[in-house]
Amino acid sequence: MQRFSTVNSILAFVTVAREGSVSRAAEVLNLTQPAVTHQLRRLSEDTGITLFRRTPRGLDLTPDGAAMLPKAEEVLAAMTEFRRSASRQLGQVSGIVRIGTIVDPEFIRLGRLLSALGAAHPNISAELVHGVSGNILDRLKRRRIDAGFYLTGPESIDAIPADQPLCVKKLADFIYRVIAPSGWQARLAGADWSDLAQLPWIGTPEASVHNRLLSRIFAEHNCTQRTVALVDQEASMLEMVRSGVGLSLCRESIALHQRQSFGLAMSDHLKVPACLVMLSLEERRENPVIGALFEQLDRVW
Repeated sequence: MQRFSTVNSILAFVTVAREGSVSRAAEVLNLTQPAVTHQLRRLSEDTGITLFRRTPRGLDLTPDGAAMLPKAEEVLAAMTEFRRSASRQLGQVSGIVRIGTIVDPEFIRLGRLLSALGAAHPNISAELVHGVSGNILDRLKRRRIDAGFYLTGPESIDAIPADQPLCVKKLADFIYRVIAPSGWQARLAGADWSDLAQLPWIGTPEASVHNRLLSRIFAEHNCTQRTVALVDQEASMLEMVRSGVGLSLCRESIALHQRQSFGLAMSDHLKVPACLVMLSLEERRENPVIGALFEQLDRVW
């Protein structure tokens, strides 16, 4: 059966050809002279070619050896590139990361996050699942997603309900404002939470951050929110406020825009602090794909 020379044999051949002697090649390769001689003999036997001839100056390439030298150098160059590619590949995480998303993509910087992730780790693809915060948390606990955005109050960031330890990365603080239909400014002026509870509200599902925040606030004021409609989409909520149905919480940046563009009323003194976080299960935090996602969060936020 035909044998095939190892890369070490080819490396020995090229090094001896460059150095002109076995002793100098052995120093370069950090091998013994017998070891280098063995590699040359093996290559010569495998190819059937006499590679060197001895001269008073040392070893010179034979015509056949000189013809083989460029090919041998090409093999070594290819192996060098192979190792470099392998090293790069070891640093490139591959796989699918399932991300739970909420609200609008611009607010959570989704485009920038996915762009940064793709640039840093082109072998990672993302699958997106949209919902409200509570649904995202449920999917995370059931391992249907790997990580997810979540909205909560600052006082609750360390008490997000879960039966497993969570990794929680805070991304941003922001403010919710109370908005109301156009012409309701007089009804909002000076009103406290107890007063507002008696007005019609556009409610949201229990899993939403609006519901969680307002339930806590109204409980603290010993009153019950008067809910006249229930929506689970921010766009629908805004449309109902503009249509005169009732009040709602709204992120401050959007509330200011809605007041400027559509004349919606807004409470000037009631503000609800909130924050955006990214969640994953603590036990999965060391997963390379999830780790790569969290790494890019530091670049985007």
